[in-house]
Amino acid sequence: MKVSTKNSEDRAILIGLDRGEFDVRETIEELEALCNTLDIKVEEFLIQRRKKPDVRYYLGKGKLEKLKKLLELFDVNLVVADDELTPIQVKNLEEFLNAKVLDRTQIILEIFARHATTEEGKIQVELARLQYELPRFIGMGTELSRLGGGIGTRGPGEKILQKKRSEVRKRIAVLKERLKEIEKDREIQRSKRKERKYYRMSIAGYTNAGKSSLLNLLTLSDDAKVEDKLFATLEPITRRIKLPSGRVILVSDTVGFIRKLPHTIVAAFRATLNEIKESDLLIHLIDISDPHYENKMQESLKVLEEIKASDVPRITVFNKIDLITKEKLESVMSKYHDAVFISVKKSLGIKELLFRIEENLWKMDKKVKIRFPSDKIGILYSFLDRIEIVSENYVNGHLEVELRGMEEVVREVIGKVKGEVIK
Repeated sequence: MKVSTKNSEDRAILIGLDRGEFDVRETIEELEALCNTLDIKVEEFLIQRRKKPDVRYYLGKGKLEKLKKLLELFDVNLVVADDELTPIQVKNLEEFLNAKVLDRTQIILEIFARHATTEEGKIQVELARLQYELPRFIGMGTELSRLGGGIGTRGPGEKILQKKRSEVRKRIAVLKERLKEIEKDREIQRSKRKERKYYRMSIAGYTNAGKSSLLNLLTLSDDAKVEDKLFATLEPITRRIKLPSGRVILVSDTVGFIRKLPHTIVAAFRATLNEIKESDLLIHLIDISDPHYENKMQESLKVLEEIKASDVPRITVFNKIDLITKEKLESVMSKYHDAVFISVKKSLGIKELLFRIEENLWKMDKKVKIRFPSDKIGILYSFLDRIEIVSENYVNGHLEVELRGMEEVVREVIGKVKGEVIK
């Protein structure tokens, strides 16, 4: 189901449940930001404290009556729930309220649909949407089967749904096959990058933390799309960064994380998220100006664990330090003393970040000292985008060089310059 939000005056009331597990205002405010991304203006929040949603209406009877009055008061005909609703909850709410009802998953799916530009992105979004809708077709079967037919027979409504479910399943199968083909192409691209043997780094973190802006700053370009909206980036963008030592690494911007990220989205974008898992190094970027930054840090770490990327070496980087007080900065720095603190907008802390990147690469490097004929120096220098020369000396017509780099690259250098390892 697509969200119709073409009218800039679309307005909504948001509803949610306080189960006592966390600050529900935080997720409701995040839902408001998601709605704003679709140009939906939020007029009011309605939160009910209860352990689990009402099976039929999501909200209890009292809150339901209050919601109906709020819709009349604000002259609003759209309600958005902070959880994923069942088909029966949507049907009952819409009939009782005489208003359109959407849930958090539909809002996120619509944002993804609007921001998908590549074939892969569009397929991933369509797949996620169909996987979301399929169980809802199944849930409608009993109700529509009452349209006709006797005992033990199928009514016309159920036959229509049976055909629809079959079409959706076939389409899902087609999309999954196409994604497999695209993933094979992506694997070929990764293999080519491995042949060049560059280190690979990904920038990961909560949506709107500044990942695309950081990528643009590090690569001195403006290729990555930057918007002050959630999920502005869906497809990973890979660029080259030249580090202070002269070495080059490949860095990728990735899709942002979010609380209650639908499983259909995670599943559909798994191939894209594999870019993170297969990195040599991660930058976990956090918006320090966000009052809920610690909760969002934990949500990001959960996603990294879910995609089996939690073991990838990681640098914790706090962005937007220009938007907080000196006292808050000092407090966070004392708590996260191993982190790097930057402002992409003001270009603060970038030198420190680049140093920390290189420091992490040094831990992965193979370091050797070799001796080789001095006329092979040109070959050695052709590897300067992938190795770092620590020292070099001329000794009796030969060069003695101490260098470091990826083990595969170091082996290649030794072979090409006909070098001898000095113990």
